[in-house]
Amino acid sequence: MFRAMAGPASPHAAPLRVRIDKWLWAARFYKTRVLAAEAVNAGHVRVNGERVKPARILRVGDRLTIRRGAVEMTVDVLGLSSRRGPASEAQALYRETGASRRAREAAAAARRLEGASRPRRRPDKRARRRIIRFVRRREP
Repeated sequence: MFRAMAGPASPHAAPLRVRIDKWLWAARFYKTRVLAAEAVNAGHVRVNGERVKPARILRVGDRLTIRRGAVEMTVDVLGLSSRRGPASEAQALYRETGASRRAREAAAAARRLEGASRPRRRPDKRARRRIIRFVRRREP
């Protein structure tokens, strides 16, 4: 007698429940899951405007605000994955909001302009001594 066995779901099938730290790692926002969990604990990741814990179950349609350094992104969750795959798969899991993209690009342009006024390299010993002499002459 032949009986169909109910086996485990395909490893590539979309999971029903995914922790936020695991999703952030799978979506390639953080290099390791530990870094993702630390960011969530530190309050750098918010779900629908609320601070959450790393074990929070993520749902399709949630809006995440992710802050890494001076850069803040707002993304909508389009898919769930607990597996870290290629970058093309990771990008299909979320969509950045238009306002977030414009703000991020404006901040990047401002940082580029700031960088234009900085010296290209550190001063060597001779230049550093000249700077020190110049500053001391101007002190009262």
